[in-house]
Amino acid sequence: MEKKPLITFAGMASWYLNHTAREAEKLGSLAAYWMGNKNTAGIPGSKYKRIWPYHLAQKAFYHLPFPNFEEQMRWKNLPFYDAWVKRQALPPSTNVVQGPMGSCEALFALANKSGGPILKVFDAPNSHPNSLFRIWQSECDKYIPGYQIPMDLATKKKISREIEMADMVLCPSFFVRDSMIANGVPEDKCFVSHFGVDTKIFTKRESPPDNPRFIAVGSLTLRKGQQYLFRAFQEVKRHLPNAELVCVGGIRADFAEEIKKWSGTFEHHEGISHPKLAQLLKTSTAFVLNSLEEGFARVLSEAMAVGLPIIASYESGATTVVRDGIEGTIIRPTDIEAIAEAMIRVSKDRNTNINMGEASFIAGGKSNTWNDYTKRLLNEYSRRMTSTTSTTIPK
Repeated sequence: MEKKPLITFAGMASWYLNHTAREAEKLGSLAAYWMGNKNTAGIPGSKYKRIWPYHLAQKAFYHLPFPNFEEQMRWKNLPFYDAWVKRQALPPSTNVVQGPMGSCEALFALANKSGGPILKVFDAPNSHPNSLFRIWQSECDKYIPGYQIPMDLATKKKISREIEMADMVLCPSFFVRDSMIANGVPEDKCFVSHFGVDTKIFTKRESPPDNPRFIAVGSLTLRKGQQYLFRAFQEVKRHLPNAELVCVGGIRADFAEEIKKWSGTFEHHEGISHPKLAQLLKTSTAFVLNSLEEGFARVLSEAMAVGLPIIASYESGATTVVRDGIEGTIIRPTDIEAIAEAMIRVSKDRNTNINMGEASFIAGGKSNTWNDYTKRLLNEYSRRMTSTTSTTIPK
């Protein structure tokens, strides 16, 4: 008989866990929700606890105009998070604990201390820390020599310990899974499930625009590859002078010098609401995401729900849901010529644009809600709890 998962979620930041927790509550599988953020998921007060020590330690850095410093402190303030978690007691009903990277060590220790069989799930929003650090730092060394990424060696080691402690690594893409395997994580420890989308907000576009208009969403940072996208768009403009590029996302410190070269060549939105983003997506020819390192960009699902052709890299997580030539085009993130060619092709051939958009909608937008995503997780947790016993780490 399969066991019903009852999950305690914990994290210094919710990222996308608010969606998962909300749907788990609807499905009767939420034991508790402990988070540094506000209760934006609408979780009942009896199950929600705010991690005040971490929130208060981090609060001073939320609104400073130095995003790199805020990200550095996000990791340096983790001792406040760990100290709070260590003082908690898991709800007796808990048989699964789940947290994102950096938030799991104290949570998993709490699960081990409880003595019961509890499945420990490391929720991986990015690739293995060895891969993440190597890829990002390599781009920084190339474009901004002397710059150090805002995650130190202690954070890297902490995340690696959490992966070792976990019974299961939840991977949002094949890229993340493959990075885990390449760094020694057993394949059967990994489970791949890409993120869902709010289909009430992100609905299908009517038709492609007459003038080429591309959209890229995500922080402007060397890790996400805009340094190659902007160079590719320069080439696109030579063939399609009326082409437009819209970028949505804040400018990170490692991109401060690079952005100066491209000021005025694209439309930039620092941060916008989901309804506004949905409107921008609906007026676009295609979605472009040539990330060099990503877990699975949530906006991939959002763009597919709108019915946009996708131009993206394997490293963005796209190959989990996008087939090259069907839902879009898979490109190498640093291949400027290939990125430009894909953008030009999907603009000039309207039938290809419409067909790819329809395939994109079916593959990544239709029947891909956060409820669908959460159900996939619950089925896998139930299977693993039924067939195996949670590994206990010696104290």
